Amino acid sequence: MTKLLIGAVKRRNKQNYRSALGVMSGIVGIICNILLCIVKFIIGSATGAVSITADALNNLADAGSNIITIAGTKLSEKPVDNDHPFGHGRIEYLSALVVSFLIFLMGFELGKSSIQKIIHPEEVEASIVSIVIIVLAVLVKCWMAFFNNRLYKETNNINLKAVSQDSLNDCISTGATIISMIICYATGWYRIDGIIGLFVSLFILWAGVGVVKEALGPLLGQPPEEETVKGIHDIMLSEELIIGVHDLMVHDYGPGRIIASAHAEVPDDVDILAAHEVIDAVEMRISKELNIIICIHMDPVAVNDPETERLKELVDKVIKEYNPAFSFHDFRIVKGEKNTNVIFDVVIPADLSLDKHTIMDDLRKAIKAADSKLSPVMLIEHSYI
Repeated sequence: MTKLLIGAVKRRNKQNYRSALGVMSGIVGIICNILLCIVKFIIGSATGAVSITADALNNLADAGSNIITIAGTKLSEKPVDNDHPFGHGRIEYLSALVVSFLIFLMGFELGKSSIQKIIHPEEVEASIVSIVIIVLAVLVKCWMAFFNNRLYKETNNINLKAVSQDSLNDCISTGATIISMIICYATGWYRIDGIIGLFVSLFILWAGVGVVKEALGPLLGQPPEEETVKGIHDIMLSEELIIGVHDLMVHDYGPGRIIASAHAEVPDDVDILAAHEVIDAVEMRISKELNIIICIHMDPVAVNDPETERLKELVDKVIKEYNPAFSFHDFRIVKGEKNTNVIFDVVIPADLSLDKHTIMDDLRKAIKAADSKLSPVMLIEHSYI
């Protein structure tokens, strides 16, 4: 079924099937969740099981989430305008946040009703018919989880990942209601219905936390995926003229709207027009193959100067002895009458506890100890990848 639906959408929407798949996910979700809501509400009202009735309301909220998914997908496809030169792709992340708020709301409401059931337990009726119907509901939700996860892999639409995880949590929570009914029927201990309902509410709230983390990551500026970084590095270093890459920054403005910048190290004795031609070709190749707009800055480095190479090796040894996780770039020297300035940038881990001034002082002393005629001039920075 999943393969057939995806194939049908792709055939009808060859140019923009990503958006079409997002809309299809929402429509399928609305239909399934409304049907599940109706069935569970009827069973919950008939049996008096608050966990089933609450689960029905959760399905209704899920249908609302599917509507938000459709809206977020369509709005994120809006083209660029004067107020939004990078497009509207981040609306997908905002709509995922709205979904998380709905999840939190339903989890809170379920928690309240469950606590009331624990304090004032009520009789819960169970029947083979109701249990069978709920088991079928679990199977439907399991398929929805698989369906949306497959669509997420096809589109990288964060809303679909959120909906998939929510469906998987529903499988767990609905399965818990079955256990509740069986225990109540077997033991007559009706307070267990509220206890299990409380655990279900915690599952729902936990799902909301997961959605928030997924949505806030790109909005707050999370590191790019390793595959993206590797792809950019591989393309840049595939050019013989480019001998090093540093200061790579990747900015996510929504799926398909990634903008990056990087510094390419080239020999200082090459023709500048030839180097510029290579840089332009690399930018166009990255845009074509990775769908990333990139601006590459050209850094000339000395490659045929023995003194520069000797001092570079000395500085590299000092830095690695100080902290193997450190690296450096943009190394150059300026010779004076009595001292030689060694100029470079040091890259440190972002989560390092030492402050930059301490690191700078320590490295300066270590380099002076290795060669008293050297005057280190450095900039401390952290990596953005």
